[in-house]
Amino acid sequence: MNIKRRFVLVVFLSFLGASCFTSGGTSPRLGSPRQDAQAALQGFDQLVQKVMTEWKVPGLALAVVHNGRMVYSRGFGYRDLAEKLPVTPQTIFGIGSCSKAFTATTMGILVDEKKLEWDKPVREYLPAFKVADEVASARLTPRDLITHRTGLPRHDHVWIRSSLTRQEMFEALRFLDFSRDIRQVYQYNNLMVMAAGYLVGAVAGTSWEEFSRARILDPLGMEATSFSTDDSQRAADFSRSYTLVKGRVEEFPFYNADALGPAGSVNSTAEDMAQWLLLNINKGAYGEKLDKRIISERTLAQIHAPQVVVPDEIRYPELFYPFYGMGWRITAYRGHVLVSHGGAIMGFSAMASFLPRDGIGIVLLNNLEDAPVNGILAYNVYDRLLGLEPVDWFQRVKDEEARSKAEREKRDKERDADRKPGTIPSHPPAAYAGAYEYPAYGTITVSWDGQGLKADYHQRIFVLEHYHDDVFKMKNDWMDVEYRISFIIDVKGDIAAMTVPFEPSVGAIVFSRKRAESR
Repeated sequence: MNIKRRFVLVVFLSFLGASCFTSGGTSPRLGSPRQDAQAALQGFDQLVQKVMTEWKVPGLALAVVHNGRMVYSRGFGYRDLAEKLPVTPQTIFGIGSCSKAFTATTMGILVDEKKLEWDKPVREYLPAFKVADEVASARLTPRDLITHRTGLPRHDHVWIRSSLTRQEMFEALRFLDFSRDIRQVYQYNNLMVMAAGYLVGAVAGTSWEEFSRARILDPLGMEATSFSTDDSQRAADFSRSYTLVKGRVEEFPFYNADALGPAGSVNSTAEDMAQWLLLNINKGAYGEKLDKRIISERTLAQIHAPQVVVPDEIRYPELFYPFYGMGWRITAYRGHVLVSHGGAIMGFSAMASFLPRDGIGIVLLNNLEDAPVNGILAYNVYDRLLGLEPVDWFQRVKDEEARSKAEREKRDKERDADRKPGTIPSHPPAAYAGAYEYPAYGTITVSWDGQGLKADYHQRIFVLEHYHDDVFKMKNDWMDVEYRISFIIDVKGDIAAMTVPFEPSVGAIVFSRKRAESR
């Protein structure tokens, strides 16, 4: 996972995110939607090729919906670079956090059926629900879980490549420190959305996956959509995943995020996702005559409505202040209400967005982790179909990347300013070897091979490089990540623990050394 490149993606995707309560303006009158859309999208293919070349994206699929129908769908590039297999509109990609909107809708279905209330405590439905703060345990509601306002920061290393089951993750919430009070501020959190899906399964008397398929996917005919990379890889048309390693495109091993499920495990196609967008644009109705319904208009309106302010900087005049609804981000683009969500998970990047008052939507799926191309293309489609002079988002994103790179390089140069020269560790290297554990985060196994120290965490190998005293850099060059860790010495002079800043907002996580391996 390229953490440094993720900064630019997060900054840009924060602009393309959700719906807003400003007046949307009036879009130009169009005649035949399909004919006019095709005319408006003339030359769009060339832009797709341009951004894919600039950001080295192997393959991309997209679909555009307008005035109640899909008016454009196409695949570009390759779903398998080695075999030169082309992407099609039916190619399956991981959609990452675009999954969250599906979870919000399953909750809304249960609200319609009066089996769930947004603002009753979660404990009334799940007595076992428990987090580190007892007041939060008693007061957090389903609405809190799906709107990222619980007070719990990301703690993503709990789930990334973890072997925990969903139930074990749910039970592990009690060990995770809060950084803010409940409902105080927006803090994006995958684990709490996972808990929301766990809640759906418990209330429905089934699993979140089974409920989602029966109540959403099957009615919409989303037959290619699944909840596991194990399933998607059995399909005839699926994409492999890729990442950039020192500027080179390399295949990223498939990651099974089944346990995280409701927060990011959905895999889908551009054409399947077009049906999902149409359902949201059509206010919960579907079918040729829109005479069938999955969720009530009133409940879906709540899901699409602002629930919490997202404290992002607004850098461009075309955009409005961002909010988060339920599983959707909400803002405005050039005076038009915009509802959207991005997704990035282990070699895939996705974006689903729509202008509800204009009946326009676009889904973009690609197979390069953290490539900031989806927003560029989505905005260009909106400019074209709204009849507006296109903004040069391509150049804007390039400029943003250049600024971010310069800032990052400056930080990297300053990072080691506090290093104390001439110090040595308090113990010989082999003495640091052992297993260190923390509830929820699991075990870090440190080993000494006679030449250097290494750490194995969730099947990822890190090199430990001495920094000063008992502080080491824990680095993985392939993933482009680095942590400053410290070993703790007890009163007997033995190595008792190690600290790792996996969640900086709550301080370093303390992994205690297993007693059986104490020196």
